[in-house]
Amino acid sequence: MHINKKIHIFSGEREISGENGFTLIEVLIAVSIFAIGLLAIAALQISTAHGNRVGDQLTKATMLAQMQVETLKNAGFNSAILKGDGANALVATANYVDPNNPIDENGVNGGRFTRTWTITNNTAFSRLVTVNVAWDGGGRNVVMSTLTRGGGI
Repeated sequence: MHINKKIHIFSGEREISGENGFTLIEVLIAVSIFAIGLLAIAALQISTAHGNRVGDQLTKATMLAQMQVETLKNAGFNSAILKGDGANALVATANYVDPNNPIDENGVNGGRFTRTWTITNNTAFSRLVTVNVAWDGGGRNVVMSTLTRGGGI
C-alpha cells in the first residue's frame, strides 16, 4: 500500500515521499556554520594565550619592583648605597641603574627586564623612591613609588 501526500507551497505542488534525509545544500550550510564557530573559538584561544603572557610579564615586573623597594628600605636612610655622589646624603636626586640589567624574574642577569630607580629627597627626613621595571624594549613598564622616612630610606 502506497500513500502519496501533496503539499501546496505557494503556487507549486511538491510530492512528499517516504525518503528522509538532508539535501546537499543543507549539509553545506551546516558545515559552514560549524566551521565559522570553530574559527571563532580558535581566535579566542589565541587572544587568551596572549593575555596570559602579558599578565605573567606584568606580575614578574611588579615583583621585581617590589623586591627593589624592599632592598632600598632595608638599606637605611644614610646608607652609602643611597648617596647619589657617594658623599652627600642629601643629594637632590639620584638615578640608579641595576648593574645586572637585563635581568630575569629573579633579578639575575640574563633576562628581558630592565630595572632602574630614582631617589629624591622630599624633606630632611623623607625620600621618594620610584622604581621602574621595563620590558619589551621599554614598550611596557611598571612604576612603583614609595615615600619613606625615619629608619628606612
